[in-house]
Amino acid sequence: MRIGVQGWLTTPQPMDYGVVRGLCAALRGRYPTLRSVPVGRSLLGRDIPALVLSVGACQQRVLMGAAFHGQEWLTALCALRLCEELCTALQGGLTLCGIPVTRAMQGRQIWFVPLVNPDGVEIARYGSGAAGEYAALARATGADTPGLWQANARGVDINSNFNAGWAEMQALAQKNGKNLPGARKYPGPAPESEPETRAVCALCRRYAFRHVVALHSQGEEIYWAYGEHTPPQSEMMARVMAEASGYAVAQPEGLAVHAGFKDWFIQTYHRPGFTLELGRGCNPLPVAQFEEMYDKAREMLALSVLL
Repeated sequence: MRIGVQGWLTTPQPMDYGVVRGLCAALRGRYPTLRSVPVGRSLLGRDIPALVLSVGACQQRVLMGAAFHGQEWLTALCALRLCEELCTALQGGLTLCGIPVTRAMQGRQIWFVPLVNPDGVEIARYGSGAAGEYAALARATGADTPGLWQANARGVDINSNFNAGWAEMQALAQKNGKNLPGARKYPGPAPESEPETRAVCALCRRYAFRHVVALHSQGEEIYWAYGEHTPPQSEMMARVMAEASGYAVAQPEGLAVHAGFKDWFIQTYHRPGFTLELGRGCNPLPVAQFEEMYDKAREMLALSVLL
């Protein structure tokens, strides 16, 4: 059973910092099972919010993060819609994609971080003027070109700033001319140089997450492996998600191979980490595509946090 689209708080709409904060507050107001936990602050001081959903004593934690990249703001809405569907199913004793949610959630705690890169999303939506003291840098490196900006306010690509294959990432960046701040793919001067990256890493260091899921767009692919510490169950989990969605189980290429969040998590904790590339087209994916994209990925998204 599903609520009609008109019943959702998470209706199709462009995401920005204010909208995400408003939706998080509205969801907490409607669903008493949710609580809000501050994860950290962005370079420009914007909050990085998290919504936490749990049933019973916590035995296993799962983390889903979205909007690591500015132009991929529609992934924030996907994370929040999944959160709302899970809350609705719990509240009404319903199933989600055939999964009895109350039973599946017993002892499980799910952390939703819908806006890992709030400054980047603001810049992607509104241009260099949203970059505050870094406006001149943002303007000079492409922030006012529609569809280009993925980085944070300092021109560092958050999903290239994690400490996994760092030397290889630096070499690739140098080879591809991405060794200076810019709209995308500059990994930064050092791993975890950015407050957004440090906030996510600190969260993982504080809580023993069973596995993590990073939402990106686009390509309809599932990335699950990184190096020798990839757990054996990761491929099985990825293939279950692929079967549910029609997405391809794949490996990233080029500058996407190292220094990502799931790479760091796998390398550091030897536990499963996944990147889900949602939808098809050119970023930013249009809001008009949301319901179709979400419906196709819906079972995969549910499985990604309940497997």
